[in-house]
Amino acid sequence: MTTASTTPLNLVIVVGSVREGRFGPVVADWVADRAREHGEFKVEVVDLADVELPLSLPAVPPKGTDHYPRPAGMAELTARLEAADAFVLVTPEYNHSFPASLKAAIDWHFTQWAAKPVALASYGGPSGGRHAMLHLENVLTELHAVTLRDRLAFPNYFETFEDGRPLDPEAASYATTMLDELAWWARALRDARARSPYPGG
Repeated sequence: MTTASTTPLNLVIVVGSVREGRFGPVVADWVADRAREHGEFKVEVVDLADVELPLSLPAVPPKGTDHYPRPAGMAELTARLEAADAFVLVTPEYNHSFPASLKAAIDWHFTQWAAKPVALASYGGPSGGRHAMLHLENVLTELHAVTLRDRLAFPNYFETFEDGRPLDPEAASYATTMLDELAWWARALRDARARSPYPGG
């Protein structure tokens, strides 16, 4: 019999940048391939460039609701986030932080992140996007998400990728470590949510 503990985990990988010439889809596709090879995940890649994503939110949510009225073009994103058991957010680093598109996608949602694990994959110059990941960690903690310690960072990505793959021979091993932890947390938290509603979100 299939149970919550044995069914595949729904993993949503979010491409956080929408700017022209972005590198995010390359990183996301590589991470998605590693996740499919891992074997525990049903993988979806969500590209925020394909989403209606206003940067301004209404003043307050309507009374009796926990979210702002979302535009119709965001419905598919909301449904995918709601169904996810785990996330990987792929982000560049802009001025020591992450892009407005990713912040908007996060801010338009609340309960969709709560009590779910989030892994982070970043790319940038010498720091590899680590400043962006630190800022994301603070934001996601406020939304009751669980961020993983082990992450992927790709410094100087414009020199260290070839044919869609990182040149670092250890990159696949780092990804496996991150995905192992993500699967553990995703199963533990999915089972916990099934037993009782999360009180904070």
